[in-house]
Order: sequence, then C-alpha cells, then structure tokens
Amino acid sequence: MKKFVTMLSESAKELRSTRNLTLCAMFAAIAVVLGYFTIQISSFLKIGFSGIPNQIVSCLFGPAAGAMFGGALDIIKYIIKPTGAYFPGFTISAIVAGLIYGSFYYKKNPGFMRVLVASFLVNVIVNIGLNTLWLAIMYNYDGVKYLAVLQTRAIKNIVMTPVDAIVFWTVMRPVGAIISELMPGRLTKEHSKITAAIFSSGK
Repeated sequence: MKKFVTMLSESAKELRSTRNLTLCAMFAAIAVVLGYFTIQISSFLKIGFSGIPNQIVSCLFGPAAGAMFGGALDIIKYIIKPTGAYFPGFTISAIVAGLIYGSFYYKKNPGFMRVLVASFLVNVIVNIGLNTLWLAIMYNYDGVKYLAVLQTRAIKNIVMTPVDAIVFWTVMRPVGAIISELMPGRLTKEHSKITAAIFSSGK
C-alpha cells in the first residue's frame, strides 16, 4: 500500500511539467480522433483504438495522471460527441481504468504478459463490473435483465482481452521507441534498441 501511495505521489508530480501537460493534451486530441475509427469484426465484436492514448499516458506518467487524464477525456468526449444523457459513472470507470493501467505500466517494462493482465483486470473490473452496474442504474434493469446483460458483456470482454492486449502491445513498440528518443530513460532498454533501429534505418 505504501508503494502504491508513493507511486501516486510521483505520478501526480508528473503533471507539474508543462511538457508533460502538452503531451497529455496531444494524446487527448488523438484519442478524440481515434474514437471515430473502429474495426467491426461482427455484430458482437469490434476493435476500438480510442483507449490506446489513455494507456500510453498511464504508462508515461503513472496512475494518478492516468486517472485524471481518463476522467477529463471522458467528459471532453461527451461534450464533443454526446450520446444520450451524461452519466458520471462512466467517468468513474475511466478514472479506475487509468489507475489500473498506471499501476501496471508506470516505470515498468510493458511486456506482453503485463499488458495482458492489465487488460484483463480493466475488462473485468471496469467493463464487466462497473459499466454493467452503470447500465443497470441508467435503464433500471431488474435482476433477470441485469444477469443477462452481465453474461453477454462478460463473454464479449473476456474474448476481447487478448485482442486489446495485442493491439496495445503492438502499437506501444514503435510509439515507445519514439518516446524513448524524445524522453530518454522514460521507458525500457528494449524500446531504446527499437529506437536505434528506426532512426538508423532512416539515415
């Protein structure tokens, strides 16, 4: 618990930097644009990309920054493209997701297994747990309806967990390499090697 509190404190200090705030604003703009693009696999499954910037911010600046970024971005997305009445529960979900991602990625090597576990926890705690609860409150589900929706959402999110992990891990490799070039020491040696390969190939 003490380590987590220390991590939160260090993460909060990240937002004192003008450069870091500028990067957060840039990633927020990217997230809004990515929100318009999805890959529809079936009527049941689709791959979205708007959550990737949230994970990158959580990786770079930690759980406190990731939580604040996620909450603020959820409100910004609603203002730009409202879908029904605003419900604060989904903002809470975005904050919790940022905390989870930041706890797993901040100052750590975002290897595939770590990304997979983080994706699993976010899908179970946030998407299956909290978001289903918010839907039940919004639409006044009875017990039978709630369990039916919970089962459907559980199957969907469990299936999507490895897909989400693969998408983020794949994107994070080149993005992490560029970040390592711009922000030395922020990520891992693996990303530094990829950076060297990318920039040397362009010479």
